[in-house]
Amino acid sequence: MNPKISDFGLAKIFSKNDIEGSTQRIAGTYGYIAPEYASKGLFSIKSDVFSFGVLTLEIINGNRASSSHGYGDFINLLGYAWQLWKDGLWLQLLDATLATDPHTLEMMRYINIALLCVQENAADRPTMSDVVAMLNSESMTLPEPKHPAYFHIRVTQDDASMVDESSVVTESAQHSR
Repeated sequence: MNPKISDFGLAKIFSKNDIEGSTQRIAGTYGYIAPEYASKGLFSIKSDVFSFGVLTLEIINGNRASSSHGYGDFINLLGYAWQLWKDGLWLQLLDATLATDPHTLEMMRYINIALLCVQENAADRPTMSDVVAMLNSESMTLPEPKHPAYFHIRVTQDDASMVDESSVVTESAQHSR
């Protein structure tokens, strides 16, 4: 697994006072980019939160978001994680190397945070500063996540190939003018 940290590049497009924007060309890896960006070219400070959530679920599970998962009708990692969470079977999501007794409650917290990050509606996602606060505080009560984006869509290796990477640079240059 080679993480594509460049998928988090939308954050560089913003000036200090911007909170959202739009683009004519979509850039990134399908499955990692926020649904509002993938479908409408809209991005915000919550777009990179979505990518962070997907990457976190991949680390927890040990599989790519595009890997096949077989739990009910859910065939991608987000749907798989969501269904296991809803059914109280979140332990089944953990990579075997992470499923040790002293860390299971911590792992449950990480899954909860990751699912909050991949919410379908950007307004339901936390900010990255909220995510940092949640990760740093074991006593903070976490909200219950709603269903994630893409939870019912099959994402294959072919679909997950990079979308036009150069458009991020083009859009970034346009916004800095």
